[in-house]
Amino acid sequence: MSTNVNSLIDRIFREYLEPNDDVQSFSILRLGLTADTSDTTVNYSNSFLTSEEEDSLEPGAVIEINQELMLVTSLSTSAEQVTVKRAWKGTTLAEHSVDDIIRINPVFTKKAVFDTISDQIKNLYPTLFAVETIELTASTGYKILGTYGTDEDNYNHLVQPLKAISQYTDWQAGSNETGLKYQGVAIEMIDLPNPFTWTDEDSVERTKEYTTGPSVVHAVQFVGIAAGHEVFVTFKKKFVAPTDGNTTLSSIGLETEYEPIIMTGVAAQLMSGRDIPAATIENITQGVALQQYPVGSSTSIRNSLLQYQQALIQQARKNLRARYPEPVTLNSINYPG
Repeated sequence: MSTNVNSLIDRIFREYLEPNDDVQSFSILRLGLTADTSDTTVNYSNSFLTSEEEDSLEPGAVIEINQELMLVTSLSTSAEQVTVKRAWKGTTLAEHSVDDIIRINPVFTKKAVFDTISDQIKNLYPTLFAVETIELTASTGYKILGTYGTDEDNYNHLVQPLKAISQYTDWQAGSNETGLKYQGVAIEMIDLPNPFTWTDEDSVERTKEYTTGPSVVHAVQFVGIAAGHEVFVTFKKKFVAPTDGNTTLSSIGLETEYEPIIMTGVAAQLMSGRDIPAATIENITQGVALQQYPVGSSTSIRNSLLQYQQALIQQARKNLRARYPEPVTLNSINYPG
């Protein structure tokens, strides 16, 4: 299973976009590249290339290293060098290391796969959702989620409480007695404007502001439990968009079960309207057929992938409902079942 977005990208290429018998032309860097537009000489190794593949590096070719695209402006086969224009087609200038892969005229770019993964993750909600449990201390009145400042957390992605529990047996003020089991606590979540300014318990004015994600600041109010008691609150949460390839899947709320959903959606989205190599078609056809979704003569690869994705989504949705039943809500207050 994948641990971060980069490993998920590699898995998508391996299983859908570039199977082993359809690997596109590539080489490796012999010298690193700095994140500087003036560093335009790419030293490649011809050991991985046929003469025809090396000739394809002529001016006008596009190469990709990690997620940066580069436009080739000149080729020296004797020196095993190409001169390039960096950060081509709006990609991000980045540093690259010796032995990084150089993909030549890629059919599907890693940048396109990354962007499509981001789209697919955001589109999972509201059919599917992430879950986060936070330990909070009950307070008098409302309690802002997170700390003051700008974008220090992802609490603006929270949607609603699913469950709140505490181990206290006496819910009155001044009591610290705990029991042997956790009991349900009633809780209400409030949507506040972004940014939001308030005065904290130390009479200091604070401001919370989000510049990414949903434009909302969240607060909660507890019902029937005194201030100072510890409460574990489980929230339904929107998925967080990845910032780069090193973003871990756990940090954006993507469980292992959701990986095939993202993978099939990315493959279907990128293959739309493209001529797909025969080896890739055969590989996908066999893979989808093994999951009981055969590709028929009247069914395109893309449609088969979308049908398979919908089946995976429905199963994941059933699992979510079984694990996290919707709480009873009365006057906007959530009462756990």
